[in-house]
Amino acid sequence: MQLSNAEEQLMQILWDQKKAFMKDLVAAYPEPQPAVTTVATLLKRMQDKNFVDYEQEGRSRKYFPLVKKKDYFSKQMNGMIKSFFNNSAAQFASFFTQETDLNQQELEALKKLIDKRIKSQEK
Repeated sequence: MQLSNAEEQLMQILWDQKKAFMKDLVAAYPEPQPAVTTVATLLKRMQDKNFVDYEQEGRSRKYFPLVKKKDYFSKQMNGMIKSFFNNSAAQFASFFTQETDLNQQELEALKKLIDKRIKSQEK
């Protein structure tokens, strides 16, 4: 299941804060901040999608993510590779390295990551 752009923005805030009350979530938005009712609606939709839950603390709810950031973005990336690059990570890597402004240092860092991954699979 996917999040809308607005839900993803709120989820980013929640991942950063780990647990937060409504007022803290609203305060974390850049100006102009959304209305509390808007954030409440987003949280309800995200609960329905099983991305978020809350603990009741007195009369307030403390929200927390049910999905790890890494897991969500891994699924999103895999979906993008499948949809746009014929399920080929090599096609994605080719596009990424050619169409982004990576400098030599960044390319060398990527090469090291790939070499490290290759070595770990050889074991």
